[in-house]
Amino acid sequence: MRELLRYPDFRRLFVGRLVTNMGDSVYSVAAMWLVYSLSGSMLYTGLAGALTMGPSALQVFVGPLVDRWSLRRTLVATQAAQAVLVLVIPAAHVLGALSAELVLVVMPVVAMLNQFVYPAQNAALPRIVEEDELTAANSAFSLAYQGVDMALNGVAGLLVVAVGAVALYALDSLTFVVAVACFAGLRVPPVTDDGDDDPASYLDDLREGIGFVRGTVIARLFGASIMANALLGVTWAVLPAFADARGGAGTYGFLLAGISAGTLLGALVATRFDGVPYGTLSIAGFALAAAAWFAALLAPATLAAVACFAVAFVPVGVTNVVSSTMIQRLVPDALLGRVMALLGSVGTAAMPLGSLLGGAGGDALGAATVMWVGGVGFLWIVAYVFAVPSLRRLGAPTAVETLSHQRDRHSTVVADGGE
Repeated sequence: MRELLRYPDFRRLFVGRLVTNMGDSVYSVAAMWLVYSLSGSMLYTGLAGALTMGPSALQVFVGPLVDRWSLRRTLVATQAAQAVLVLVIPAAHVLGALSAELVLVVMPVVAMLNQFVYPAQNAALPRIVEEDELTAANSAFSLAYQGVDMALNGVAGLLVVAVGAVALYALDSLTFVVAVACFAGLRVPPVTDDGDDDPASYLDDLREGIGFVRGTVIARLFGASIMANALLGVTWAVLPAFADARGGAGTYGFLLAGISAGTLLGALVATRFDGVPYGTLSIAGFALAAAAWFAALLAPATLAAVACFAVAFVPVGVTNVVSSTMIQRLVPDALLGRVMALLGSVGTAAMPLGSLLGGAGGDALGAATVMWVGGVGFLWIVAYVFAVPSLRRLGAPTAVETLSHQRDRHSTVVADGGE
């Protein structure tokens, strides 16, 4: 980490992400809890989850713009827009016009703006650090993301009780302002022609990104993520009610903190798994995750449940970092924004539907019953990776090369000829 901080632009990008994630961590707890407290319905929280996750399915259309636009201007503009937008909730509260429906309108717009942020940050990293430092850089960014979640989700639950969810929106706006200041000085070497607004060129860029992924091992990753994210989306919809039954907003924050703590720990130790075959890592890791998730639901005490949820998400943290590093090494810089956006779009496309079904199921069957579905999501990844030879035999991230080079050799890493 100390070596990475010698890059001024890495420092700006890292601090900017750290600060904006602070606001997002508080906002995510406040928004879901605010919808639940205003409506008292798991169907509404399911709808809130769907509206928040839904824009992720559109991320594929953002990718060509990320590759085409200035990454600095993209980051600054999206953070500034979100700083203004989240203030709508405190303003409505002061005017006596706050409702669950208004929160449901604001949430997807904020989420849509975020679809530009993470592909832009992922596309910037390979341009501002050396290739052999990418795993460490991604681990640091996961630290910024998950570490903040771990520290602030529990605190946010307590702050909801102490000062109310509405006040946390004002805090979120302030963090976006600080992020703007960080990103304003960012300098990222361009690899494409900024300012080309030709619609035909945009469509060509979109097709190029999709065409690059088609027929590669990257496309095979979709099958694991789509179903798993759908089933996990089911559980996020009922998590506020599940926590409420165990103690209220504070419990909700601590459960989220446990999940973030596990993901953080996984991210911190991810560099130790850089040489482990990806297929082996996925099968063993998510089998452990499923077992820990089920143990959390059976745990009689809240602290035990928090600990088990943390263990369940350690493999998630490891594979998040390892997967990002692998993709960044496989994909040429000029296509990275589009490919990362496509992965984000397809990987989370099923989560909104899962959230809607989870909310409806929670009202009909109870939150505790629906929570069991989450463990099935982890088991799906185990079964899918084992069943797909190109994934089961996929090597370590340190062994992969840029796919554009491998296409010339018809490598089995790219094609699915083994199936």
